[in-house]
Amino acid sequence: MTVTGIAARYETIIGIEVHAQLRTDSKMFCSCPTAPPDGGTDEPNTRTCPICLGMPGTLPVINRRAVELVMLTGLALNCHVETEAVRFERKNYFYPDLPKGYQISQYALPLASNGRLLVPVPSEDGEVTIGITRAHLEEDTARMQHAGRGYSVVDFNRAGVPLMEIVTEPDIRSPAQARAYGEALRELLRAIGASNADMEAGSMRIEGNVSLRPMGATSFGTKVEVKNLNSFRSLERALEYEVERHADALDRGDALAQETRGWDEDNGRTIIQRSKEEANDYRYFPEPDLPPLRPSDAWVAELRAQLPELPAQRRARYTDALGLSAYDAGVLTSDAALATYFDAVVEAGSPAKSAANWITGEFSRILNQHAIDGLRADRVALRPEGLAELIGEVEAGRLSSTNAKAVLATTFESGESPRAIIERGGLGQVSDAGAIGGEIDAVLAEFPSQVADFRTGKEQLFGFLVGQVMKRTAGRADARLVNDVLRRRLDA
Repeated sequence: MTVTGIAARYETIIGIEVHAQLRTDSKMFCSCPTAPPDGGTDEPNTRTCPICLGMPGTLPVINRRAVELVMLTGLALNCHVETEAVRFERKNYFYPDLPKGYQISQYALPLASNGRLLVPVPSEDGEVTIGITRAHLEEDTARMQHAGRGYSVVDFNRAGVPLMEIVTEPDIRSPAQARAYGEALRELLRAIGASNADMEAGSMRIEGNVSLRPMGATSFGTKVEVKNLNSFRSLERALEYEVERHADALDRGDALAQETRGWDEDNGRTIIQRSKEEANDYRYFPEPDLPPLRPSDAWVAELRAQLPELPAQRRARYTDALGLSAYDAGVLTSDAALATYFDAVVEAGSPAKSAANWITGEFSRILNQHAIDGLRADRVALRPEGLAELIGEVEAGRLSSTNAKAVLATTFESGESPRAIIERGGLGQVSDAGAIGGEIDAVLAEFPSQVADFRTGKEQLFGFLVGQVMKRTAGRADARLVNDVLRRRLDA
């Protein structure tokens, strides 16, 4: 049974929980750094203190920047940001990676609530509005490492890192929408600088809650939570699997259990981990060592003024004002640094469509080759003005697209002026019709049998002859002029 077939009989109900590590220098309740020094290695248990190790008698102190980033996220998600009273609470559970035996979190009175996010869903040719229940602040746990031979070790470097949890309403109706929501939220978090939101590095973790109900029913079905999702593709696949598993069980009349399941990527299935906890299982109660937090209206207004152009606004500007396709706009806004680089290239004088083609194409290809080093568009040696200069040379017909790629590869790492590279390497495009005509005549004389075959109808040989002309000119000939002159020679 396919998800498409199931949709005719059952309604899929999905809610998403996202945990995102916040971009702060220090931990949530102590001054320990959240990352190793630049260039340093992250040795286990070296960024700790009595507070984040949960030692008796220690007192937490709230990280102001972490509070600001959650409020900023709430504003970007059209949430109500609480100014009356925000309360920290103890969420009690007992795992080896939780040194205190409880996590300081927010439950009854979160920082932000009742928001929404407009999400484009390319695979469904539309967009949906996803309600945001809450965005609240808490501390991260330590990291468990299973060492084998029946034992595990715990690294407390991550313990106490500021963590934001964002919970949606059960508004998502398909695994494709769930994936699109995760991708849109990642774009937003990166655009406002709240989180790196990198699933592979663990700074963004996503969980799906899914249930099915017969079409037309109003009550919810039995909910299952899916964890261990390390990519948006895994999220979509895991939810597709669960939708089919729920539908099969409902068709048979079997009862479904409310439980937490993990995603087995290798085998493409979910596996049960434990029964699903309810809120009362955590025995929430107010954190006695922290007073209620009351953000002022002036503080909220100050943060609202700091909001940058959000991804949805940027996409609309790219398509409406600059004439880009929805696809190009989506690719650019998926990376805030890439979009900012694009804007600077256009501001430097490059046509928007040409800039988009180069940045989403060859520029991104080279950038991705350096992704392992953490290189972003705002850190490459080639400044936007340099790329605009390169695009200008191509647009003016002074540089072939083939040689432009070679120049880009050089200036990408050196930052040297493209014009200087072109002049030094003699890479300028040959646009003289007489010179190109001479090279074409030489090719026609060298390959008479191919010319004869072309004239008998073997049109594919035209590309071969063009290639020979480009070879003779070391790729410098104006390809459009070569095609035009060669076609006229052959027709004659």
